[in-house]
Amino acid sequence: MSTALDFLVDLLDLEPIEVNIFRGVSPNEERQRVFGGQVAAQSLMAAGRTVDEGRPHSLHAYFLRPGDPNVPILYEVDRIRDGRSFTTRRVVAIQHGRAIFHLSASFHIDEAGLSHQFPMPEVPDPESLATLAERLAPFREQLGDWFARPHPIDQRHIGSLPFVHGGGKEPVQRLWIRADGTLPDDPLLHACIATYASDMSLFDTMLAPHDVSWDDPDFMGASLDHCMWFHRPFRADEWLLYDMDSPSAFGARGLARGFLFTRSGQLAVTLAQEGLMRKVGAAAPA
Repeated sequence: MSTALDFLVDLLDLEPIEVNIFRGVSPNEERQRVFGGQVAAQSLMAAGRTVDEGRPHSLHAYFLRPGDPNVPILYEVDRIRDGRSFTTRRVVAIQHGRAIFHLSASFHIDEAGLSHQFPMPEVPDPESLATLAERLAPFREQLGDWFARPHPIDQRHIGSLPFVHGGGKEPVQRLWIRADGTLPDDPLLHACIATYASDMSLFDTMLAPHDVSWDDPDFMGASLDHCMWFHRPFRADEWLLYDMDSPSAFGARGLARGFLFTRSGQLAVTLAQEGLMRKVGAAAPA
C-alpha cells in the first residue's frame, strides 16, 4: 500500500475502549472540521466491528455538527437487532459531550436472488485520463500543502473539473476512483474505504451549475445526510466508475445521486446526499 493509504487504513482501525464503544482520531491536518467521509467511514467500521455475519448493505446517516479535528471521536454502537439474515446497528459519534453524527447501518448475509441493474455509461478507460495532480497542477500555489500531500484515493476525472470556479456546468460528474494501493481482503474495510471516498465528490456535483465555490465568504456549504446501498461485492482498490448527478437544488438545499460501477460494468453501490447550500446574508425563515 502507499503511505497515504496505509494511513487511511490505520485511521479506520478504531480503538475499542469499552463494549460497543470505539475511539477514532483525525489526521494532523489544518482543517476547520472533520472530513465527512472520515466520520461516516469510521462509524460504519464501528458498526461492523460488532457484527458477526453479513456484509454492509445500506447506511443512512445525518451530519449533526461540525467535527473538531483536534480531539478524538467516540463512537457508541447500539445493537438494535441481530436477525437470521439481517443485522441492524445504530452509531452515534460524540465530541465534547455532544452528538456530531448519527448513522444507521444494516448488514445482510450473502444469499441468491433476482438480479437486474442500470447499464454502466460508456466512458474512457482510467489509464487514458490525467491524474488529479496533473489536472490541478495549474492551481498548485493556491492549493499549497494539500497539493504536495500524498492522497489515499486515486481520482481520474472525465471532462471538466466540477469544483473549478466559474459555474455554468451541467449538474453531472463522472470520474474513476480507487484506493491508491492494495487492500486486505476484508469486505467491511472495502465498504468503509468506498464510504470515505464517496463524500469527496457528491457536493461538487450540486455546485457545478452555480458560480460559487467552497471558499466564497458569502457561501456556506455542508453535507446534511448521506445514504448508501451496497448491492454487489467489489474491491475499493480496483477502479470504480463514480457516476453522479444533481436532480435539484432549492431552498438552500441541494440533492445529489451517485452510482459506483466496477470496471466490468456491475453496479456495486448507489448513493444519495443532501447538502446545505446557503447564501450567507439571505433572508432567514420567519
